[in-house]
Amino acid sequence: MAEADPKIDAVTTKTKSRRFGRLALMASVPLVLVGGATAYYIANDHYVSTDNAYVQQDKVSISAEVGGRIIDVAVRENDVVNEGDLLFRIDPEPYRIAIEQANAAIAAAQVRVSALETEFQTTGIDIDSAREDVAFYEKEYQRQSTLMQAGFTTRARLQAAEHALFNARSRVASAQAGATKARAALATGSAAPGVNPAIKAGQAQRDQAMLNLSRTEVRAPVAGIVSQADRLQPGQMMVQGLPGVTIVASNKSWIEANFKETDLAHMRVGQPAEITFDAYPDLKVRGKVSSIGAGTGSEFSVLPAQNANGNWVKVTQRVPVRISITDKPKRAMIAGLSAHVRIDTNK
Repeated sequence: MAEADPKIDAVTTKTKSRRFGRLALMASVPLVLVGGATAYYIANDHYVSTDNAYVQQDKVSISAEVGGRIIDVAVRENDVVNEGDLLFRIDPEPYRIAIEQANAAIAAAQVRVSALETEFQTTGIDIDSAREDVAFYEKEYQRQSTLMQAGFTTRARLQAAEHALFNARSRVASAQAGATKARAALATGSAAPGVNPAIKAGQAQRDQAMLNLSRTEVRAPVAGIVSQADRLQPGQMMVQGLPGVTIVASNKSWIEANFKETDLAHMRVGQPAEITFDAYPDLKVRGKVSSIGAGTGSEFSVLPAQNANGNWVKVTQRVPVRISITDKPKRAMIAGLSAHVRIDTNK
């Protein structure tokens, strides 16, 4: 019987070991992949994310409260402005003239009041004079009546005295009516006690003119970056209420993320979020869910979807979720930038 060659046995054993190792490796790779996928799913099943998200900032449209020709523009596109900075100026001359007209109206009302006061004082003198005439003609009438009874005068003289007394009493009544009229013209209402209505109207007209004059200088109501400033050109007529320039308030930014309705089951206000940006691949900031929209995007669209037809296809709706940024980003936030939002619904 031939003896076994040790070298051949060693080679055979080594070959079997390699085959077993290959089989074990081939079997372990799928197990590792399945295990890794399972572990990744377990670790991330409480996260929801979307790349349908954009940076939002307050945008304030600035319009002039008075109309007129633009004579000066103090800003350009993308300028940074602070609250109260001058944006543009409207020709103030028409409003200065309006102030002068209001002053003239006040002066005319004051002259009229002075004339009425003089007239009122004059009516007092007329009343006193008319009363003296009444007293004189009453005595004359009584004297003529006594003489008539004694037969020492004529009826014509008695009638003349009676007529003069009647005229004197009429003058008293007329003077009293004039005094009442003058007093009424000088009266003031409860809304502006002590001030003649005509003077008050002129003062209100002047206040309005001065307010309009101050509004010819249009200033920034908020701090931010100027946008759409090309609509401002010297010499252009500015229409009252028509937007002339926009300020993007860059000091306050948030993310509007549109999540699928199927992602909302475990989403709550206050949950932490992780935000990345397409424009800044290396930038990652933290945020939190600030609010969840009251309706889907299609509900607030100009033409809402009409599903009452035979070709209806169910479409997963998107709900806007507002994400507030809790970090201070190292890069400038620009309105409209695309973002990716990942929310941890387990917290």
